[in-house]
Amino acid sequence: MPTPKSVLDESRQIDRAVSLIEMGARLQVLESETDLSYERLLRLYKEVAGRSPSKGQLPFSTDWFLTWQPNIHASLFQNIHAYLSRSSADLENVDVMIKAYGLYSEQVGAQGLEPLLTITRAWRLVRFVKNNMLKMVPCTRCGGHFVADAYENPRHFVCGLCEPPARAGKGAGAGSANGVHLQ
Repeated sequence: MPTPKSVLDESRQIDRAVSLIEMGARLQVLESETDLSYERLLRLYKEVAGRSPSKGQLPFSTDWFLTWQPNIHASLFQNIHAYLSRSSADLENVDVMIKAYGLYSEQVGAQGLEPLLTITRAWRLVRFVKNNMLKMVPCTRCGGHFVADAYENPRHFVCGLCEPPARAGKGAGAGSANGVHLQ
């Protein structure tokens, strides 16, 4: 005889799914992080978001996280996530991610910037780090920890804040819009 489903556990699953939907998560993230059926998630998504979920593949390449500005945002998120993972042993992994993404969004918003990192990319980043496809490496100049390729040599790593690319800040939305003020 199958074990009856817990109403409280189902309620927690729905709360998580609602939080993820409100943050803009794709349906594949919800399927992976909850035990709710696809049909139930689809109905919940339509009810919460007021539209059908986006279709298509999730981003899979690690390359996006290694480009200049996305790397700064990804590194901020990953540092928050790592801290919460260490200090919140009572939280499940998905709850740590939700909390870390909320704090990342707050920090970026406090600077008057739009988050470059979506919740779906943040979820993917956590998986890439967990599977050793990406890692955190300290900058040899500032000491901050940044997302880097798994094969990056940490003895020579310099972050994009200490050594921005030559064209950084020279584009159409340059200045405070990119979040980095260059002298």
